[in-house]
Amino acid sequence: MKADYDSEANALSIDLVDARSWEGSEGVGERVNVSFADDKPVNVELLYPDLGLEQPLREAADRYELDAEALIAAALAAIAAPDREVTLELAARAAT
Repeated sequence: MKADYDSEANALSIDLVDARSWEGSEGVGERVNVSFADDKPVNVELLYPDLGLEQPLREAADRYELDAEALIAAALAAIAAPDREVTLELAARAAT
C-alpha cells in the first residue's frame, strides 16, 4: 500500500495495489473518491484530511470491504511525511 499527502492540494491518495490505470471512480460522501480497475478498488482519495480522516475512511472501507485500520495507518503515515510517497507493508492479522 502506498500513500501520498499533497500538502498544497490538501489531498491524500492511497494506492491499495499497483494499477496502470483506473476505469472509473465513485464518491463516498463529500470528500472521498474510490477508483477502480477490473471492478476492484485500487485507490482511495481523501480531500481535506485536515477536516478529519477517520470517519470518511471508515465509510469507504465499510462500503467496499476494505481494511479501515490499514487506510487510517496509511493516511497518518502520509500526513507525517507530506509531499513524499510512503509505502506500508501490512500482514494479515494474527490468529487469536
